[in-house]
Amino acid sequence: MKYLVLLAFVAIIGSLASALFFMMKDGQGGKAKTSNMARALAFRVGFSILLFVCILLAWKFGYIQPTGIPAGK
Repeated sequence: MKYLVLLAFVAIIGSLASALFFMMKDGQGGKAKTSNMARALAFRVGFSILLFVCILLAWKFGYIQPTGIPAGK
C-alpha cells in the first residue's frame, strides 16, 4: 500500500510540474496556445481522486487501519 500511495504522489507532483512547464512555454514565439496545461491538471485531479478511492478501499478491506483518537471519546 505504501508503494501505491508513493507512486500516486509522484504522479500528482509530476503532472503538476508538467502543467507548470506548459503554462510557462505554451504560446511563446508566436505559436498558438495548446490545451496541454489543462490536460495535465485534469490528470492531476484524476490521480488525486484515484488515490482517495484507493485509500478508502484499502481501509474498507482492512489493508490499513485508522490510528489516532478513538471515536466516541
